Amino acid sequence: MSEGQTVIRKPEWLKAALKTDTLRTDADFALVKRTMRAKALNTVCEEARCPNIYECWNARTATFMILGDICTRACRFCAVTPGRPRAVDPMEPARVAEAARVMGLLHVVVTSVARDDLPDGGASQFAATIRALRAKIPGVSVEVLIPDFGGDEAALETVLAARPDVINHNIETVRRLTPSIRAKATYERSLKLLGKSKRIAPHIPTKSSLMVGLGETWEELLEAMDDLRAQDVDILTVGQYLRPSRRQAPVVRYYAPEEFAALRAEGLKRGFAHVEAGPLVRSSYHAREQAASAKAHFVRES
Repeated sequence: MSEGQTVIRKPEWLKAALKTDTLRTDADFALVKRTMRAKALNTVCEEARCPNIYECWNARTATFMILGDICTRACRFCAVTPGRPRAVDPMEPARVAEAARVMGLLHVVVTSVARDDLPDGGASQFAATIRALRAKIPGVSVEVLIPDFGGDEAALETVLAARPDVINHNIETVRRLTPSIRAKATYERSLKLLGKSKRIAPHIPTKSSLMVGLGETWEELLEAMDDLRAQDVDILTVGQYLRPSRRQAPVVRYYAPEEFAALRAEGLKRGFAHVEAGPLVRSSYHAREQAASAKAHFVRES
């Protein structure tokens, strides 16, 4: 922590929510953990220190993190280890699919570390994982949370050709804060990726996420919503940034529950098919419900 930096204490209501979630554990949580270990798989739930891990794993929901557990970027909000990644494992898609089958998953979320060292940024591994899941689990729905692939449209097309049910890419924060928070990423590149996805595959819902509490203004959050809607993004999640460790950016302030309710209302007013907003909301939180809500919205609009 730098000299003179003020520590913002968590509000009591947030402490209570975190404590309640952390105390939960049962057989379903243990099953998910055993399966991940047995298949030598990574989850963003653990690597990113998600506060909802107990709730989600107890519900047999997990977000698989492919392409290893070492990221080529060092974003100031993220707890995933940066460094030089290992070689891509060609058997990883099959292990993800088998783990999802064992856990009885019907909606699977797949994300990855950034792999700027790979020619396609890891797009072919995403596509292989989607195909493996569909082959192993008939009727499964698959959501992918992808990196920006360095702006490579061919890499995006590789993922879209495998027909994910939802394609997610997070802008994470507002335009002004992006250079200081997201390593090697740009706000415009992320918006363009989401827009390209919609133009290439208009039938696939798109999704993005915002963290609050990093020093953004209310007006900047509304601008970010408008920017996402300008790219026809369908689903938005908004959650409180929680500092994983002292290596990451500090929390500037905590938003109150009523502010999250107001942000949800603003998002719905702007035309998102679904908005999930709350202190502990993360990109994959209630992912299956989000996808179902968006699908119902499309049916109503058609």
